[in-house]
Amino acid sequence: MSLNESAENYLETILILSQKLPVVRSVDIANELNFKKSSVSTAMKNLRENHYITVTEAGFIYLTDTGKEVAEMIYERHKILSSWLKQLGVSEEIALEDACKIEHVISKESFEAIKKLIAIKKG
Repeated sequence: MSLNESAENYLETILILSQKLPVVRSVDIANELNFKKSSVSTAMKNLRENHYITVTEAGFIYLTDTGKEVAEMIYERHKILSSWLKQLGVSEEIALEDACKIEHVISKESFEAIKKLIAIKKG
């Protein structure tokens, strides 16, 4: 299954919340994204059916290995792109918004080139 931007955002949010909270539930995701719980429930069903997450009987949500791989890739892109945009003089608010859009559409080749450029500047 090819993931859309929305699914990638959900996986990224689950990853981020799992680093802050002992367990992640649909209500936590809904609160974080300011979405209706019904929308989140539908998305979680789709992610579960496509083996990106598991959900316990108690409603605790965990990323599968595949889900974690996607979430970590998107989160890395988000962090690096927002940092790069801020280094270019973009305000933090705009850098975060734009990084969130770019992270889903940028090619692997272009992202790796940006990563390499940033590493050269730091080194």
